[in-house]
Amino acid sequence: MADASLLVLARNLARALGRDLRESLASGAERDPALSALGATWLLYWSLAAALIGLSLYLLMGYHAGFLGFNALTARGPGWPWEWLTMLGDERVAFALTLLFSRRHPRLFWTLICAAVVAALCSRGLKALFDAARPPAVLAAESFNLLGPERRSLSFPSGHSVTAAVFFGVLVYYARWLPWRLLFLLLALLAGLSRVAVGVHWPVDVAAGLAGGALAAWAGVWLANRSPWGLYNGALHLAFVSVAAVMALSLWFDDGGYTAAGETLQLLAVLCLSSAALGYLLMPLWRVLARGAGTG
Repeated sequence: MADASLLVLARNLARALGRDLRESLASGAERDPALSALGATWLLYWSLAAALIGLSLYLLMGYHAGFLGFNALTARGPGWPWEWLTMLGDERVAFALTLLFSRRHPRLFWTLICAAVVAALCSRGLKALFDAARPPAVLAAESFNLLGPERRSLSFPSGHSVTAAVFFGVLVYYARWLPWRLLFLLLALLAGLSRVAVGVHWPVDVAAGLAGGALAAWAGVWLANRSPWGLYNGALHLAFVSVAAVMALSLWFDDGGYTAAGETLQLLAVLCLSSAALGYLLMPLWRVLARGAGTG
């Protein structure tokens, strides 16, 4: 009898939490603009500028242009900032960071999911198509500075640059103040350049990744606005949040080969998972119990 009562209580609580989530998604969707002409303009100009830079480098100086000079320049300073920055292009970090705002800004979260799907299909397709050799496969080990794991194939485009451009590009689209847009743009650029600094990508790869990522962010906005069902679907939302939580947890155990960023990644994992626990469990549970007490 007691077990049956507990089961009923659990079901009622689950239903109440589900209603709370649906209400939260509906109200949160109104916080961000569905369409932003200015945001779209930023993304398109970003993509065009990065594409022109990459094409110019390739046509004027070749595919390997600019690598040795920039890599040597960054090698004069400490390596840890570049290891930190390069992890901004790690897909796990991008997903983990969404836990900081996914419930309060579900439209932004859904747009990132749509953009990530577009970017993954395009990036992985191009990598397999070109299968370009990376610096460690072309240059002598003593001729450049390598930080972290050695990568030898699938160089074009830079996947980390694509990820950074998608994540920060969507933030640029929804940002309401110029300083925030400039900051997000700068972080995406630094994450891309870090791939040259750590010695695993050519500048042309980075330019192509930043261009493609910004274009994928724009496409994600378009797709999200034409597929609003994902914005209000609580079960689908929780499924993607769960994926993000698993990726955040993995940061505690795996630094991606960049040991200087290890402790920072663990701190990030704790921060993101704590935010998710607070936003999706503790606060909703408190609201549900408070409503129950108020009607009791």
